[in-house]
Amino acid sequence: MTTGTRTRTVEVLADALVEFLETGSAPDGLFTADAFCDLSLPQWRLQAIGRDELVAMRRQSHPATGTVPRRRLDATATGFVLEVEERWQDADGDWYCRELFRADVRDGAVAQLSVYCTGDWDAARRERHAREVRLPRP
Repeated sequence: MTTGTRTRTVEVLADALVEFLETGSAPDGLFTADAFCDLSLPQWRLQAIGRDELVAMRRQSHPATGTVPRRRLDATATGFVLEVEERWQDADGDWYCRELFRADVRDGAVAQLSVYCTGDWDAARRERHAREVRLPRP
């Protein structure tokens, strides 16, 4: 695969992964049938094997749809790293989290995904953070 082709594949897959995060539905071709996901949360860890388990794990942990207003994508030798800020609403209010995805690509689809999540911040936590912490780069 040429560098240009690999870059386009990575960009298409990253866009599809963001769509998955925003909608909870995995676009066709995003994951291999045997995709593996290892999700690390602040005080918990989950794993899923196979596209269906991966989608179910996402829907269980984030049942609401949302937006990804910020992201950064870096190609790697085996796939990509995607950093995102995610926002969503549910019956309990507005939520926020930051996540880092390391994806290994096989045959044009994500075959392995490691996810590192800050945990879900509600409005009270975001307000407390704003009071107690100064971020030079928000």
